Amino acid sequence: MKQTNPVSPTLLEGIRYFTPPDGYILSGRDGRVAISWQGNPPIPLLAEDFAAAEGTGNPDYDMVGRGIYQALRLNPECVGALEYAVVLKDAYPHIVSELGGQIIMLEAKEVDTPYIDRKINFLKIMALLDPDNAGLPMEIARAFVDKGSRLSSLHSAVSSWYAAEKHLKTSLALNPGDRNALYEYGEVHYVLGRYEQAADVWSEIIGALDMAERARIEARIAGILAGKTPMVPPLDYLTALSVAVEQHHNGFNDDAVEIIKDVLADEIFSAQFPMNEVYYLLGTCYQEMGMMTESAEAFKRS
Repeated sequence: MKQTNPVSPTLLEGIRYFTPPDGYILSGRDGRVAISWQGNPPIPLLAEDFAAAEGTGNPDYDMVGRGIYQALRLNPECVGALEYAVVLKDAYPHIVSELGGQIIMLEAKEVDTPYIDRKINFLKIMALLDPDNAGLPMEIARAFVDKGSRLSSLHSAVSSWYAAEKHLKTSLALNPGDRNALYEYGEVHYVLGRYEQAADVWSEIIGALDMAERARIEARIAGILAGKTPMVPPLDYLTALSVAVEQHHNGFNDDAVEIIKDVLADEIFSAQFPMNEVYYLLGTCYQEMGMMTESAEAFKRS
């Protein structure tokens, strides 16, 4: 097959790319699948399947399915991802069903950061399969917000919040009137320090909210208009807290305490963002410094 895409395939651990011969037809499911590979990028195969494919010159149905699924799980933005997703949708309904089940499972329980990353990749694959579904990029954005707000993953807060903004823009391009996406978009603007833009976005949805929601959003807009906002963009505080976490892990608890105290001194930020984890970290730092009274007080607030 003549390669029509000059871009090199994305390097992925455990994946090798196979270029099938001209005329290769992906077939399977008792004749219900017959897809010409002409014009598609090289086939991602598991490394253990590659030798067998080279021996026969034609990777079989199961090999291709395993390889595509693993490649997309590793990087749903890899070169050829859209073409691979189309093949997955057309030829492997059981894999698509499994993917949906994985997302439901991750939604149903509290998960650690590695599982959030897995959830994000699964949702990105689903977005490739259903590109007109505005709910998928919104869910991806929410997962990034979750990741960018957790103490354990604040080292990636900057990339997470900007990724959330990117996917919310995609969601709103598909469904401009979605009030949930608009609220989240305003929140992202706020965290990035774009307070007036946050107020403008939230103002768009005031009329569609119930009384309790409306009062809460109006209070936040009023605070912005009155200049009652964090002294620095909240994202800067989240980044500072990530440094405090690193200092604590390296044994520099006194430095970590000073950073945390500086963040907590901004009463507006402290009131608007969950601080339970931060107080727990502060208590742990005090404890390791032998300051048991201060430690106990911090733990009470966690």
